[in-house]
Amino acid sequence: MRLGSLGGLMLVAMVAGCASAPERAERGDFVERSLVVDGRVHRYQVFVPARAAAPGKAPVILFLHGSGERGDDNRRQLTVGLGPHVRSRADDFPAIVVFPQVPEGSEWHQLADVAFAQLDAATREFAGDPDRTYLTGLSMGGYGAWELALRQSYRFAAVVPVCGGLVHPHRPSMAVTGLADETDPYAAVAQRLRAMPVWIFHGARDDLVPPEYSRRLDAAFRAAGARDVRYTEFPEANHNSWDPAYATPELWTWLFAQRQANAFRLK
Repeated sequence: MRLGSLGGLMLVAMVAGCASAPERAERGDFVERSLVVDGRVHRYQVFVPARAAAPGKAPVILFLHGSGERGDDNRRQLTVGLGPHVRSRADDFPAIVVFPQVPEGSEWHQLADVAFAQLDAATREFAGDPDRTYLTGLSMGGYGAWELALRQSYRFAAVVPVCGGLVHPHRPSMAVTGLADETDPYAAVAQRLRAMPVWIFHGARDDLVPPEYSRRLDAAFRAAGARDVRYTEFPEANHNSWDPAYATPELWTWLFAQRQANAFRLK
């Protein structure tokens, strides 16, 4: 099994209960899981949908949190963005959602392989659908969404970056890697991902991550002839564009309709 640059690292999933996939409950709920990567334990959360909400193989969403949710408590990543939205719809949200957590002082590009491994583990355990696996993140996680999509685009049927970008002059460590030598990083990303459905969200009044970053990405995708790119800018929103983004009903209709014809197959 290929897991980015992990190579021969030993991955051990530490899950509660028996090794077989558990029966889904009447109500969707969050469960704690952990994964050992190269001798270090990385804890994460998984939302498991209710049996009636997701019969058969369920879609899978990988959610990447923002800077304020970093840590090792395995709780904070559920408090902002997709976590509260899913919790409010626990009975009928139809997807498995994987919530990794980045340690304090780290960036998503440093934890990409861990996030991929946690996605794989949750997909196996809870019978997720590799043809309908999606990627989203907000702020720092919006940068992370571009990062992970560029690294392993074949995993994802669609990506939804919220108030993210590619570069950040005031925090260069958050920038998407592999673009330093590109004359136009926006055009380079658009060329590499133009076959992937993308829906970008941003707030017009964002004073932490300028909306110009998302506007330039949208323009670059359109110039590259992308088959399905959408951009929504909320006129009154500041940095918190994630609440209105995840509350957009059309987003979920669009997202769950996307399928990856050449999906990554777990062994």
